[in-house]
Amino acid sequence: MQPAPIPADDAERLVALHQLGILDTPAEERFDLITAAAVKRFKVPFSTISLIDRDREWYKSRQGVSAVQGPRSISFCGHALLAQHVFIVEDTLQDSRFVDNPYVAGTPYIRFYIGVTLHDYQTKQPLGVFCIKDIKPRHLTPQDIDDFKELAHQAEEELNAK
Repeated sequence: MQPAPIPADDAERLVALHQLGILDTPAEERFDLITAAAVKRFKVPFSTISLIDRDREWYKSRQGVSAVQGPRSISFCGHALLAQHVFIVEDTLQDSRFVDNPYVAGTPYIRFYIGVTLHDYQTKQPLGVFCIKDIKPRHLTPQDIDDFKELAHQAEEELNAK
């Protein structure tokens, strides 16, 4: 398994994340409506708005996930955080970065992932990722990807609304 990469400017990124003041806050309907819409639109079991802290991926909103956080090192969103565009893994069993990931090799047996980085508007730093996951491989159409990016944009706007 390839651990999630750490950007060279992670210290600055973490300052922007912590200044947001949203880590470890209660669930909010404005975020939950977005992840719920993603689950419904894409017919997937999982959707999260994840904020990537120093050692953890913390879920501001989650659908289909009982945990409130997970290790950054094994998170799909930790990889997606550095992507310039949409980060897609159509079949995790065909991707050497993830084939032996604990979330692939074991419960919940993730087979598909798509995520888009969410940025702080002031600093332009990546704060987290909006994603969906499935337990079966998938291929999205260009329209699906556009719809997904629109939901991600809504999540990013809500993060920046403070």
